Amino acid sequence: MAGKASSLGKVLILVENLSVPFDRRVWQESLALRDAGWEVHVICPQGTKRDTEPEAEIDGVRIHRYPLRAATGGPLGYLREYGAALWHTRRLARRVGRVDVVHACNPPDLFFLLAGGLRRRGAKFVFDQHDLVPELYLSRFNRGKDLLYRVVCFLERRTYRAADVVIATNESYRQVALTRGGKRPEQVFVVRSAPAVERFRQVPQEPGLRKGKPYLLCYLGVMGPQDGVDYALRALARLRDEVGRDDWHAVFVGAGDTFDDMVALARRLGLAEQVEFTGRIPDEDLLRYLSTADVCLSPDPFNPLNDVSTMNKVMEYMAMARPMVSFELREARVSAGEAALYAPGNDELEFAKLVARLLDDPDERARMGAIGRERVAGPLSWERSREALIAAYQAAMGGAGQTRPE
Repeated sequence: MAGKASSLGKVLILVENLSVPFDRRVWQESLALRDAGWEVHVICPQGTKRDTEPEAEIDGVRIHRYPLRAATGGPLGYLREYGAALWHTRRLARRVGRVDVVHACNPPDLFFLLAGGLRRRGAKFVFDQHDLVPELYLSRFNRGKDLLYRVVCFLERRTYRAADVVIATNESYRQVALTRGGKRPEQVFVVRSAPAVERFRQVPQEPGLRKGKPYLLCYLGVMGPQDGVDYALRALARLRDEVGRDDWHAVFVGAGDTFDDMVALARRLGLAEQVEFTGRIPDEDLLRYLSTADVCLSPDPFNPLNDVSTMNKVMEYMAMARPMVSFELREARVSAGEAALYAPGNDELEFAKLVARLLDDPDERARMGAIGRERVAGPLSWERSREALIAAYQAAMGGAGQTRPE
């Protein structure tokens, strides 16, 4: 592998949002670049329960981690978090030394500040846009287009301007890079966050996970202000109280800023006995829950960010051949197609009714699950995204492969 790595050069991937390899998208990209012949370094925060070592080399990828305290207290808390992250990232980048490509994953849209010095020494800058930060700001803080909104728009423009190539997670993000970002079509590549389907295998169902109920509902994902866990819980309360269905147990897998608030909300809604919160769990346990689940929940509410974002949970439900209920979101339909039923935006009662409809129709559940699995194994597969990633790097380096595979 060392011989291959020297053939193309050194890549430095910058991540602030999650630790690596816990960040599955970044980890898949790291392995794809390694396999293509790059020497890959990643700078990221340390995790709290995993990815805790300051330094690690895993499968030939060298990971440099720093301690980071998650933001509290609104926008000012994020400014403190991002300031600390930038300081640590700059410190560790000096240790990595000269690189050929700096690959910056947002949020935040601040890594162009570090990329400038590396570009002056010959590095190319690849902007991997995981989130539209202006839309994230509007959706998360509900402050309107105030001064801080104008600041994040300015930082996004500076990031676009600095980037040799932009990697977008879907066509909606690509259009933003072309219009708001002013990039040329040959500079923007769609690299979807597709699951590696071989990781998502069916295991024997465990009826005990249903806690004595006929059906199991499952939510998988981050629990932040914009992720809609509160919508899911209110929909489940309406499923019980207004639709008249209490023949289910629900499990919520994941963690995040609002985890404790969601546990408290479930208690206030009288769902404590019927809803289980696992926190983050090992992959083996995740497969047990998803293999047993009858219906999965994708309750991300309609807002400026969610409407144009691809949700990892949607792709992972599909990889496990599980039907789901979602709110009506543009990119949710692009990803899931007929593998989901769609409630009108943020309509919790209709969401509950669609869950009940699927519980009553095992044949439809099986049909939808098969459609989802076929989509992530075919047109939305990681193999296609991997090819687009390599083409983006070729374009950044001025080589061949400047068409835009999707």
